[in-house]
Amino acid sequence: MSKVLVLNASYEPLNICTWRRAVNLLLKGKAERIEHNGKILYGDFPLPTVIRLRHYIRIPYKEISLSRRNILHRDNYICQYCGVKRHDLTIDHIMPRSRGGIDSWDNVVAACLKCNVKKGDRTPREAAMALMSSPRRPLSHVHFEISKYTSTSQTNWQKYVIGFS
Repeated sequence: MSKVLVLNASYEPLNICTWRRAVNLLLKGKAERIEHNGKILYGDFPLPTVIRLRHYIRIPYKEISLSRRNILHRDNYICQYCGVKRHDLTIDHIMPRSRGGIDSWDNVVAACLKCNVKKGDRTPREAAMALMSSPRRPLSHVHFEISKYTSTSQTNWQKYVIGFS
C-alpha cells in the first residue's frame, strides 16, 4: 500500500506512515497535506504522499543497529569490490575478525560470495581488491529509513529529504 512521508512543522522529515494514519492526522487537523499522487480516496479527497504536522515535534536521537539487513541497505545491495547488484550478498570484514577486526559500521561491507572467498582472510590491500566506497555509519535513523523508499518508488519525497541527509 501507499506510504506517506511525514514532515515536522519545520519541514524536516520525521517519519513514514501508512496512508490511513496520514488521512487520520489530516481529518483531526493535526497535519496538512503538502503533496498528493492524484488518486482520489473519497469524493474529492486526494490520497496524500507528503503531509506536514502543524506543531513541532522534538526528535530524540536513535542509533541504527548494526545488522546484516542494514549493512546491505547502506551499500545499496551492491558488492563493494566488484560492483554487482544482488540480493544474496554476504557481509565481509575489511580487517578480518581473525586479525582483531570488530563488528562495526566502519569495518563491514556487502560483498558477493565470489569476492568474499577471493579476499579470504586478508585485508583488501593484501588481496589487491579496492573498495568502491569507504564504509561509514549512517547519519540519522529517520533518513536511513526514508532512503529505503526514496531510492525506489517515492521520487516525490526527494526534495524534502535531500537537504537533511
